[in-house]
Amino acid sequence: MSDALRPMGRTRLYEQVLDRLRAYVGEGGLRSGDRLPPERELAQRLGVSRASVKQAIVVLEVQGLVEVRHGGGTYLVKDSLDAEPVERLVERKRRLPDVLEAREALETKLAELAAERRTDDDVRAMRDALDTMAREIEAGEHGVEGDRLFHAAVTAAAHSALLAEFMRSIAEQITESRNESLRQVRRPARSLAQHHAILDAIEAGRGRAAAAAMRRHVRTVAKVRLLDWNPEDEAGDPDRATDHEPNRAPNRAPDHVPDHPEA
Repeated sequence: MSDALRPMGRTRLYEQVLDRLRAYVGEGGLRSGDRLPPERELAQRLGVSRASVKQAIVVLEVQGLVEVRHGGGTYLVKDSLDAEPVERLVERKRRLPDVLEAREALETKLAELAAERRTDDDVRAMRDALDTMAREIEAGEHGVEGDRLFHAAVTAAAHSALLAEFMRSIAEQITESRNESLRQVRRPARSLAQHHAILDAIEAGRGRAAAAAMRRHVRTVAKVRLLDWNPEDEAGDPDRATDHEPNRAPNRAPDHVPDHPEA
């Protein structure tokens, strides 16, 4: 049977708010460190509920584009709000727990084996990776490449061809989880410190300590804002907004937020 008459999707209000905020930042020339208007003001100027605005802000926070300071407002982390499609975000959220579970199982064992089998060249490669990560962080970056190099060096130091093959088979998903973790506020420096603890245990030949340090690290990686985000949450579901909500303003063009058509 043809599915040509399947139910049509509809753009949620918070996705429309995302489009408006993206245009507002671009047209206003806002840069990293600039503050967005308060949620209540955005809701009034856009003519939507605060729930819609709050959900849009959460999406931006999940993607590492804004930092929400409790009691202090919402600030840009980058010079734009070019976010990935919400559908892709939902798909990443769906598969992330399985990826993190696999990482913990594999990388914990790899760290233990690395402590037992590492060579001087292996240790040198791990140290070089952490130097790269430190330079990236000092330059204001997330340290993604140094992080990748470090975990690759640990895998190589384990000298297990089959485990290395397993790691290669989920390399793309691991990259997603790495990016997800490192764009959390203040996470890169903490990750670097955890890497040093892993390296210290490996270099000392302490297999159980290396495994424990890696397990702590991967569990920290698992604590990402994306896993707490639920687009269908009743409290934050903007489609429950109605025309008579207290914070809903009459339909009019906002003073400064761009008035793009809401499709």
